[in-house]
Amino acid sequence: MAGKPARPVNAIDQTRRMLSLVTYLRERPGARIADVARAFGITEDELVSDLDVLPMCGTSFRGGDLLDIDTDGERIWWHNPAALGEDAAEPLRLAADEATALLVAARAVATLPGLRESDRQALVRATAKVETAAGEVAGASSRLSVTFESEGGVFADVDRAISERRRLWVRYYSPARDELTEREIDPIRLVTMGHTYVEAWCRRSEARRTFRLDRVAEIRILDEPAAPPEIEPRDLSEGLVQPAAEDPEVVVEVGPGGRWVAEYYPHDTAEELPDGGLRITLRTPDPASLRRLALRLGPDGRIVSPSDLADRARRAAREALAAYEEHEVHDEREHTP
Repeated sequence: MAGKPARPVNAIDQTRRMLSLVTYLRERPGARIADVARAFGITEDELVSDLDVLPMCGTSFRGGDLLDIDTDGERIWWHNPAALGEDAAEPLRLAADEATALLVAARAVATLPGLRESDRQALVRATAKVETAAGEVAGASSRLSVTFESEGGVFADVDRAISERRRLWVRYYSPARDELTEREIDPIRLVTMGHTYVEAWCRRSEARRTFRLDRVAEIRILDEPAAPPEIEPRDLSEGLVQPAAEDPEVVVEVGPGGRWVAEYYPHDTAEELPDGGLRITLRTPDPASLRRLALRLGPDGRIVSPSDLADRARRAAREALAAYEEHEVHDEREHTP
C-alpha cells in the first residue's frame, strides 16, 4: 500500500456537500469535474461518488421527479433541472415526526449566540408558519429542547464575522504545543472536513492559518474590519494537511492495531511488515508533534527515525509511566488502613 490515502467518509459532511452541489450544478450546466472537485475541496473520485447518489434523490420516486444528473467523465450535465422548480412538485406535507424535528431544530438554532438578528427574525417568522401548519404537533414539540455544544456559538460568531468582514479575537488551544494562545485573526472561510475549521489570516504569525472550531476556548468579534491579504484559496482536494516536500521525514512502524495511522495521516509510503503492521514514511513541519502520536500508540507503534525524535518519544513514555506508577502507589497508601 502506498501513496496518500483517501479521507474517511463522513455521512454528515457528504450530505451537506450534496445539498450545496445541487445548487452549484443547477447554475453551471456542463461544469468540468476537475473544477467542481476543486471548488468543493474534494477529490474527483469523491465527487463521482456523490454523482452516483444524486440520481436517487428528488421530490418523489415518480418518473421525472428524480434528479437526472450524469457525467461523460469530464463534464457534468443536469438534464431536468426543472424537477426542483417551484411548480414541479406538490406542496410539501410533513409527517408528525418530521414537523416535530423541524420545530425543535428551528427553536434551538434561533437561540444560538452570534446569530445575525435579521436571520434570527426570519427564522422566528418561518417557525411560526410551520407551527400554524403543524397544528397539534406544535404543542408536543414545545415540550422538547436541544442544547448546542460550544462549537455552535463559535460557528455563529465566525459566520457573522465573515459576513460582516470583521476581525476576531480568539483564545485557541494548540495540541501540538499543549498550550492556549491569544491571537487576532481575519476570517476568510469556513471549511468542514470531519471537523469544522475557519481558514484565516493570523495577525500573530502574519500568515494564513487554519483553526479547528472545537479548539476555540473563547471568541470575540472586534470592531476592526477584517483585511486579509489577497491570497488564492487553498486547494483542499488532497486534504486539510498537506506536507511540503522540504518538511522533515519521519518513519513510524506500527503493529496491526496501529494501521489506522495510515488512514488519518498523509504519508509518502506505507510498506507492509511481516507481522501485519506497516512501516510508514511521512513528512511534517513539526516532527515534535508526533510524540503525542507515539504515546497514543503505546505498544502498537514506535518512531524509528529521526533518532533524536525516537529518543524523546521513549523518554516521554518512560516519564508518563513513572508518573502513573507514582500516582498508583500514592493512591494505594491513602487507602491502606
